[in-house]
Amino acid sequence: MECATLSRGFNRGLGTLTAGGLALAIAESAKNLGEMEEVIIVLSTFTVGFCTTLAKQHPKMKPYEYGFRVFLLTFGYVMVSGYSTGKFTDTAVNRFVFIALGAGVSLGINIGIYPIWAGEDLHNLVAKNFAGVANSLEGCVDEYLKCMEYERISSRILLYQASDDPLYSGYRAAIEASAQEQTLLDDAIWEPPHGPYKTMSYPWKSFTKVGGALRHCSFAAMALHGCILSEIQAPSESRKVFSSEIHKVGRECAKVLHELGNNVKTMTKLSSSDILFEVHLAAEELQKKIDERSYLLVNTEAWHTSKRAEGIKDAMNATLIAGRENKNEALEPTIADQTLAYHYKTFAASSFRSRYDSSSTIDGYKKLPHWPARTTFHPNLPLEDTESKTYQSASALSLATFSSLLIEFVARLQNVVYAFEELSDKANFKEPVEEPVAVSKGDGGFVAKMCKLVGLRS
Repeated sequence: MECATLSRGFNRGLGTLTAGGLALAIAESAKNLGEMEEVIIVLSTFTVGFCTTLAKQHPKMKPYEYGFRVFLLTFGYVMVSGYSTGKFTDTAVNRFVFIALGAGVSLGINIGIYPIWAGEDLHNLVAKNFAGVANSLEGCVDEYLKCMEYERISSRILLYQASDDPLYSGYRAAIEASAQEQTLLDDAIWEPPHGPYKTMSYPWKSFTKVGGALRHCSFAAMALHGCILSEIQAPSESRKVFSSEIHKVGRECAKVLHELGNNVKTMTKLSSSDILFEVHLAAEELQKKIDERSYLLVNTEAWHTSKRAEGIKDAMNATLIAGRENKNEALEPTIADQTLAYHYKTFAASSFRSRYDSSSTIDGYKKLPHWPARTTFHPNLPLEDTESKTYQSASALSLATFSSLLIEFVARLQNVVYAFEELSDKANFKEPVEEPVAVSKGDGGFVAKMCKLVGLRS
């Protein structure tokens, strides 16, 4: 990379010159001390090595770490080799000539023959991560609504290692790009204007800000993936109630991410001032649906333990009681009873199952017993087991967890838009080109045909 070549070439040249000059000064001074020459050379070598190693550990000296390394190697080489041959000056000059020759060849190849720019790599890396996060988000939503279950969860996912799962690899690339982005940023600041990056102080740091905002969204995508991997799952009947709203939020968020990624890649400003309008509208619809059907997300069996809850139940059932036509008519089931029966029905078909290979351990880690024990919920039998009741309540809430994480993703997406707008302003992105509307050229209709027929129009 050109920027890395320039950075390392500068550090190498500066380290070689300073080390060679210091070594020559100490060597000439040691010659005048006669018998103390050997002692001075040994002491100076260890002293300079200690001070150099200590200085390069300082955080502010991190960009010059390679220069300190070259300084230390050059100083030791000149002192030891010069003392052996007695020609300190020749050793220092030869070292400098070889360094200059290598730097010239590197610059000629990396700039003139096969240029590779770190700034361009940083640009492409940030743009590529948008597509990865968008695909992971859309995949998580689709698979969750399909009620997909892993027959056996890969231990690589559990231990946060590389995996072939596309849902996992998409957001993982964005999360782990932090160190690579910082390395490319350190190299990019050395680059001269080139290609589409035509300003001297190009805002490379703004690219890392966009990457950081996207990484913040990636953690939400990781949490959504965790809902699919979790042992406690919401029943499919509950998911179908909110499926259209959840799917719309995921689709709109992925659409915005793809558009932002394409704009970063093409260095184009946003075509709409409110790119998140449809996203916010979809999130509001989901939240409204949750408010309307919140009784599906909780276990109403324990409502009788609170007087306030009893008041809520009475208010919910007031319209049904008032609508009775006569005293002999049987009461319709209350909403609370319908909800309780609904949970019994759905949980009866979704008993707890182990999705791991029980005959093996996970990369040497011993698996703990599953909680709760495998239990089948029957709608006509009371749940006397406390752990089973707890699992039933947690299973009902898992859908609310997924929905709230999806709304949280929408909130974090706003930060990505802000970071992109800042980047587009500082980097002078080009204005979006509006596609011209195709105008059909017809024959003018009936009147034009008549005019043409009588010769009034050529």
